[in-house]
Amino acid sequence: MAAVWLAGALGAGCLLGLAPRDEPGPLAPPAPVDARSMGVGRFVNDAAGVDLDGAQRSWRAGRGERLTVVALTSVTCPLCRKFGPSLARIESAFADRGVKVVVVNVSGLDAVDIMRKQVADLGFKGLYLNDGDGLIASALGARTTTEVFVIDAGNTLVYRGAVSDQYGVDFTLDAPRHRFLESALESALAGKVPDLQAIASPGCAIEPKRAAAPPGSAPDATTITYARDISRIMQNNCVECHRAGGPGPFALDSFEAVSARATMIRAVTQEGTMPPWFAAPMHGADGAAKPSPWSNDRSLTSREKQAIAAWIEAGKPEGDRADLPLPKAHASGEWSIGTPDAIVQLPKPIAIKADGFMAYQTVVVPTNLTEDRWVRAVQIVPTDPSVVHHVLVFALDEDDAKNPRVRRRLAAEEAGGYWAAYVPGNDHVIHGPGFARRLPARSSLLFQIHYTPNGTATSDQMKLGMVFADGPPRHVVRTASIADRSIRIPPGAPNHRESAQVRIPANAKVLAFMPHMHVRGKAYRYELESADGGGRQMLLDIPAYDFNWQLRYELREPLEASTGSTLHGTAWYDNSAGNPANPDPTRTVRWGPQTVDEMMLGYIEYYLVNEDPLHPEELELGSAPSRGSGQGARGITFDRLLLRFDANKDGTISEDEVPENLLPQFRRLDRTSNGVLERDDFAP
Repeated sequence: MAAVWLAGALGAGCLLGLAPRDEPGPLAPPAPVDARSMGVGRFVNDAAGVDLDGAQRSWRAGRGERLTVVALTSVTCPLCRKFGPSLARIESAFADRGVKVVVVNVSGLDAVDIMRKQVADLGFKGLYLNDGDGLIASALGARTTTEVFVIDAGNTLVYRGAVSDQYGVDFTLDAPRHRFLESALESALAGKVPDLQAIASPGCAIEPKRAAAPPGSAPDATTITYARDISRIMQNNCVECHRAGGPGPFALDSFEAVSARATMIRAVTQEGTMPPWFAAPMHGADGAAKPSPWSNDRSLTSREKQAIAAWIEAGKPEGDRADLPLPKAHASGEWSIGTPDAIVQLPKPIAIKADGFMAYQTVVVPTNLTEDRWVRAVQIVPTDPSVVHHVLVFALDEDDAKNPRVRRRLAAEEAGGYWAAYVPGNDHVIHGPGFARRLPARSSLLFQIHYTPNGTATSDQMKLGMVFADGPPRHVVRTASIADRSIRIPPGAPNHRESAQVRIPANAKVLAFMPHMHVRGKAYRYELESADGGGRQMLLDIPAYDFNWQLRYELREPLEASTGSTLHGTAWYDNSAGNPANPDPTRTVRWGPQTVDEMMLGYIEYYLVNEDPLHPEELELGSAPSRGSGQGARGITFDRLLLRFDANKDGTISEDEVPENLLPQFRRLDRTSNGVLERDDFAP
């Protein structure tokens, strides 16, 4: 189970870089940006330039059978010259796989003979166009001379941005660390959405010559069709669940299905009920909206909502079926993570009644692992997903799994940080290269399951699949929480506020947030207070929390952490009769594991920058001892610490026996402040 480094106010830390990146300027280094604001997932309009023989030709004249790369260039831009050999190599490497490269010169100043020399020097084989009038750049909404655009056979933009991170305005690497374009091509050829769909591409700024609308702008209401516009909105935001075999109650993957439910679709999208996404938009100091910092943002943009409404008002035209997007590939079979290396299943089915309320179910299942394993992907698969509201899974080491008191406490508190989680439409996590969670040998998994009867008696025997890494990762993924178990919500209170805070320990990076409350939960907010006592910075604001969707908010870029600041969690509850989900507005509500009780939890997924994955248990020193148990918050006993740190075997642990990066935690546990950890420091 992940070490609870935030649970005991173990030191100080600060988070940097949370503010979402603005629309990237031409000098911005390669970094992920909001793909939706960059037009990814939209239909790409046709546009023409002039070939080197003087003929007017569309960029589509040079397209590939499967994918087309429109690569912008300028002979006089230094960064274009640097990226030229990489583009030529990629063109050659993917030519036999149905991928063609169309090079578009967007300078407007380069002479034809100079462009011919560029083609000859680099060995470009495909179509080369001079976009002197800016028609192609305008159709693409292009910003810099080094951008590349990957367009599939259905005219949908699937990737946009940098070729790689090898070159920037003020840096040069010997070799790229990230080959963005090649990774996007490999994913698209495999029928998958690229992990990174939009990357800022440093280059020379393109002077706009035309006012044509770029892919991400609001469409002309008179030209909106299902085939060209609405189908892509559905595919990008809805079909993940609403498809044959998906968790949604009906499919939204055809003109007939969408047009038959168009009025309801407009209603739920306008009010934000669907797609489920509850993070408030981010704004700058000037009040202007900023791009979303969340890589899994499901919300519809104002442009998409306008398009749905305009399409309905226009009579729901189907349009030309040739404009339909290519169908997206969904995982075949039950495993989205690939074939698992290990599967853990509940030992017997759990009976689900037809109606009414069911208490949380808790089941402990041994993993039967004989050695520690690093898990790079995990998926929870119910046998009847229609009755599963959400699942939290906790990893117990061998000692904790045998201790019924520890098992009961973990199931009731949930504050130690989950090991895996499930909500409908979000049943798996695949960690990126170099990231994994640790699962100890002889450990067990504790499943805490919330079932919701749906009118038909059934049963469920869910299972959890894991894909192992080949060895220790660079970074250990962990989960901790901001929690307050002393919450007390008065009867009838419509907007009761509770708060908690934690001091963040040493250098870390935050990957994701997941707030958790029950049916009285109304709103939740994460904020950062700087180390110098300055104002608070908003990290995540959820003004309308919905218990029915236990969403995980995954950051596009990890948040750097260093010492000095406090992370605050604030929750609001509606315990009034005006809350239709409130089981009893006359009751004072306290912490408890059941839906009729409440919780105040702000989960944080993170990794420690300087951690040695081969010695992850050292970080358990950060668990504050709980009074009366002689052990830490995770069952970390003084005896277990002695085994690891008591080098001279004198029965105590001195400061010089502890690594320097753990001294802040050491001093936290040193209740007598004598520079030595003794058994008395852990006494009741």
